[in-house]
Amino acid sequence: MTIGVTLALQNRIDSTVQLAREAQETGLRSAWFGQTFAYDSPSLAAIVGREVPGLHVGTAAIPVFGRHPLVVSSQAQTAQAATSGRYHLGLALGTKHLTEAGFGIPYERPIALLREFLTALRQLVETGSADFHGELLTATTPLPASVPGADPPVPLLVAAMAPQALRASGELADGILPLLAGPRALAEHIVPAVTAAAEAAGRPAPRIVAFVPGVVTADVEAVRETVTGTLAFYEQFPSYQRVIGLSGGTRAVDLAVIGDEETVAAEVHRYREAGATEVVFTATDLGGEADRRRTWKLLGELAND
Repeated sequence: MTIGVTLALQNRIDSTVQLAREAQETGLRSAWFGQTFAYDSPSLAAIVGREVPGLHVGTAAIPVFGRHPLVVSSQAQTAQAATSGRYHLGLALGTKHLTEAGFGIPYERPIALLREFLTALRQLVETGSADFHGELLTATTPLPASVPGADPPVPLLVAAMAPQALRASGELADGILPLLAGPRALAEHIVPAVTAAAEAAGRPAPRIVAFVPGVVTADVEAVRETVTGTLAFYEQFPSYQRVIGLSGGTRAVDLAVIGDEETVAAEVHRYREAGATEVVFTATDLGGEADRRRTWKLLGELAND
């Protein structure tokens, strides 16, 4: 099982690259970048992966609303070529509010769109061409769409946790990127559902890349208070409310791993036992620089056990 961390864009791209170098030097295997309305995450991942050879880089995750498979394929294949095959593409359904407020388009039939998006995108990253005509989108290639050096085909991962999204991901993607899904939810609901869907579709066992907020710290209460406020954003969305409840929590902070090295290491082991093939720690900077370095040191050691 590999272990990585999420990175936010620092004051400048050079600072982000330096932080990624530090992550690699501590033994971490991957760095992941979110997608908002600010920086372009595949571009940032391509730069970081190019500058830090050996470190895997990923996007977690690009909403399918407001994008097109042809454009996302170009971005992903370029990042794959730039990093010599170390790029991982994450997709998401996004939210109704951000979709409609930001793009001015209706947030309708998200699962149907996800299925069509994945089907067209799979053709593009695997063959460099597409001839897809769906209900919600069309993707054809009157000109070649392959990028030299984009090998192997870009892995397609989905930030899926609800039943329909898990079914679509198991059938059409290479894995999932659950966030705030604890070991109980993974073992009892998420991993069985996506694995069964993959098996029924004749696909390999899916990757389960669990995103876990966590900090190694001596000041547990202060960090927990900070994390509570930061993660409260997710509590307004029914999908996260559901998975938090399935994990045995009532608030998002209940899924954060905060404590000393022994506590955090034990939780990483629980995620492994629950079926996570990879663990990516998020929010590691919420306790300050000293705690972030302490957290990364432990995770690097665990990644190399």
